[in-house]
Amino acid sequence: NMPRPERIEYEGAFHHVMNRGRSHQDIFHGEAYYQEFLKLLADVTQRFDAVIHAYCLMTNHYHLLIETPQANLSRIMRHVNGVYTQKYNWLNHSDGSLFKGRYKSVLVDQDDYLLQLSRYIHRNPIDTESPMVDDLAEYPWSSYPAYINQSRAPDWLYRDQVYRMLGLKQRYAGYKKYISDGVDEDIRRYYGKHNVLSILGDASFKETAFEIKDETDVDELRRALANRPDTDEMIGIVARLFKVDEFYLTENKQGKRQSCPIRGFAMYACQYYGGNRLVDICEAFQLTNIGSASFSINKVKKAVKRGEWKSERKQLEEALMW
Repeated sequence: NMPRPERIEYEGAFHHVMNRGRSHQDIFHGEAYYQEFLKLLADVTQRFDAVIHAYCLMTNHYHLLIETPQANLSRIMRHVNGVYTQKYNWLNHSDGSLFKGRYKSVLVDQDDYLLQLSRYIHRNPIDTESPMVDDLAEYPWSSYPAYINQSRAPDWLYRDQVYRMLGLKQRYAGYKKYISDGVDEDIRRYYGKHNVLSILGDASFKETAFEIKDETDVDELRRALANRPDTDEMIGIVARLFKVDEFYLTENKQGKRQSCPIRGFAMYACQYYGGNRLVDICEAFQLTNIGSASFSINKVKKAVKRGEWKSERKQLEEALMW
């Protein structure tokens, strides 16, 4: 028996998740089935703070590119697979398990592979042995049509990070061209193997992933904060710390926010110390998509790892413990 790959979960991790039907059976038989699955994706972004960057639902399996700010992939996938099995059995007048077993997940180094992986996922309908469509834009059950602005993107789909990595002004045409170039050789090779350790990244990313997984420095502080501050309270504390108006932190001035790192730090504080959900952080900071909040928070997390924000964090921790 092959050993089970170890699940590595940590706050802000990116995962490529796949699951297929038992004995290669179909898990989608028509529009009603696909819609039920998409409703579930909307649900997990609200309920568990999942950020969905890309998806592709095929006849007998699915692919998701999912970010987990709360380090709760197992919880999310238990919900998705469990509830979808119930919906499937109800629609299909059947009973019993639907999926082959435990979902497969690959931990992804988003800095190097997020863009490439979105292409791998979106090309599924034509890279399969019997292509399902001539033109990928015609396949309605993936996030690709939304990425090229051919269909309305659901509110819960977060495309901006992939666009940023593409770095082109013509994002829709640029992404279409990027997809048409075909899957990278190293991605094809990676998915051609049966990896026991499911990590897509270089040696230093793998090492860091294990280190982050074992970090628990914030747990003690959170335990001490039995009544964790809500977003309003945390914004007030950060505003006093930096001697700025709360409104300065919470107002969402489109396109003029890059120069306000304190705003990102306030979001980070709400999630990291307050344990607040992204949905609530979005509301407090007037954001429309939880992916935007997650992006700002991740930026601060990376800066913290580089040794920045040290004195500010110390002052904040002192204020919280007071």
